[in-house]
Amino acid sequence: MYLQKFEVKNKTALVTGAGKGIGKASAIALAEAGANLIILSRTKSDLEKVNKEIIKLKRKCVTYDCDVSNFEELRSVFNQISTLDIIVNNAGTNRPEHFTKINKEDMDYVVDLNLKAAFHVAQMGAKVMTKKKNRKSIGGSIINVSSQLGKVGAPKRSIYNMTKFGIEGLTRGMALDLAKNNIRVNTVCPTFVETPMVKKFFKDKKFKKEMINNIPLGRLATESDIATAIVYLASNASSMITGSSLMIDGGWTAK
Repeated sequence: MYLQKFEVKNKTALVTGAGKGIGKASAIALAEAGANLIILSRTKSDLEKVNKEIIKLKRKCVTYDCDVSNFEELRSVFNQISTLDIIVNNAGTNRPEHFTKINKEDMDYVVDLNLKAAFHVAQMGAKVMTKKKNRKSIGGSIINVSSQLGKVGAPKRSIYNMTKFGIEGLTRGMALDLAKNNIRVNTVCPTFVETPMVKKFFKDKKFKKEMINNIPLGRLATESDIATAIVYLASNASSMITGSSLMIDGGWTAK
C-alpha cells in the first residue's frame, strides 16, 4: 500500500486561536480525523461552541480561555498539559496601516501576538512533546500558520509582513533543532480566507476586488481549504516534510 492515511487517530492536538476562523476549522477537522483536542482562545463563549462540535464527533476536548500573548497565562496552561503530539500555532492578527503612519502600540500588539506568542507556544509545546520517551518512533508535528505575506510584500501590511516572514524563519530553525526528535515543523501560507477578520477588511469593496484579482484562481480560500492542509501536515501522510511551507494561495505567489 502506497497511500498513507490522512488520520491522526488518538493523537493529542493543541490549537491556538481556536474560537473562530482557521483555528476553529482546524480543531474540528483534526477531531474529524481522530484527534483529541486542547483548544485555546481569549473568548470562553467561542471555545464552548467549538467544544460542543468536537464532543459531537466523540473526541475529547479540553478548553482554556487564554491570551497567548500573556506569558504567565500561557505558562500556566502548559503546566497542565502532560501529553501533546500536534500543535497548530494559529493565533494572530493584523492592523493594516501605511508604513509611515504605524504607531508603536499597533506594532507591539501585532509583533507580540503574531511572533513572540507563536514562539512561546511552540517552545513550551515542544518541551512537552520531547518529554515522551517514544517520541522519535511516534513522531510529532508543529504547524505554524503563516501567510502568503510571509513570502511577498503588500501595501499597508508591513508589520504583518515582518511577523510572517519571521514565522517562516522560526519554522526552519525549529525544524532543524527538532528533527532529531522526529518532530516536524512546517507552515501553511494562506491567501485571503473567508474568516471573520477578513470580512471586516473586505467591507472596503475596492480592496476586496483588488485582492481577488491578485489570485489567479479568482476566489478566496475557504476555512476548509486551510484546515485540510493542516490535517495533512499533522498526519503521517506528510512524514518526510519538515522545514517547508505549504502555499494555499490560489497562485498569488506564482506570479
